[in-house]
Amino acid sequence: MTVREHDATATRGHESPAARRTEWPDAGVLLAGVASTLPPITLEEVTAASGLMTRVDRKYLVSASTMAGLAAELGDRFAVLRIGGRRQFRYTSTYFDTPDLLTFRQHRQDRRRRFKIRTRTYLDGGGRWLEVKLSGAGGCTDKHRIPYDASPSDALTREALDYVADTLAGNLRLARPQSLGPVLSTDYSRVTLVDTSGSARLTCDTGLVCGDGRRTLAARRDRVLLESKSADGRAAADRILREMGVRPVSVSKYCLGVATLHGVAANRWHPVLRSYFPTRSTRTPR
Repeated sequence: MTVREHDATATRGHESPAARRTEWPDAGVLLAGVASTLPPITLEEVTAASGLMTRVDRKYLVSASTMAGLAAELGDRFAVLRIGGRRQFRYTSTYFDTPDLLTFRQHRQDRRRRFKIRTRTYLDGGGRWLEVKLSGAGGCTDKHRIPYDASPSDALTREALDYVADTLAGNLRLARPQSLGPVLSTDYSRVTLVDTSGSARLTCDTGLVCGDGRRTLAARRDRVLLESKSADGRAAADRILREMGVRPVSVSKYCLGVATLHGVAANRWHPVLRSYFPTRSTRTPR
């Protein structure tokens, strides 16, 4: 999968004061309501219409009230992904890094060649996958993955390490780090809206919780992390959000979680951190 990401850093006022005027207590509840009113579309229909294997991605962090306004403007041009009767799905991911956080530092420094390694489990069906996300020349991101159902989510088997090594060597000409271990887990819920023309998708994530085995940190529940995916970066959602005064942000769940729970420098993400997370984490009971 090849993805071109829009990497615009969030700045002061990335969401207008008018858009923040009314807050909802739980954006996940709002999204469940939005999803219930839209016509359903199956995964097979989404893939057949447009796999969007090469695409432009833009990410936005918005309040629940802004999400409500966006949904109203999108109207009936979008359907909602439905699998097994569900329209809202739970995801959990475990990210792997070196003891000195090599992959985090690559992203913080915006290195041209960088990567992330994770397992992703679809808790409501869809199995577990080992994924390697690569960033290379031209701002493109390639996602490589293999089924991982028979293996634990927080460990890399010998076969997994070989797959990571082959993927890094074959695509970025990088050697696999010798020491890789679980560093961060993320849990969240997702609703996927699909343009019925097949030209765009909009993923809507709520209820993010990050953990490192010692502490957990929950994001604000009145926030939605949006990712607009389209062939040319001109999706209806991008246009409407721009008109609402919302600008795209550079954001990574992994980097935000590591920056907050490990207390490492993350100046480029400070605006998003202030808007998305409270100031305190919760220690995980033993």
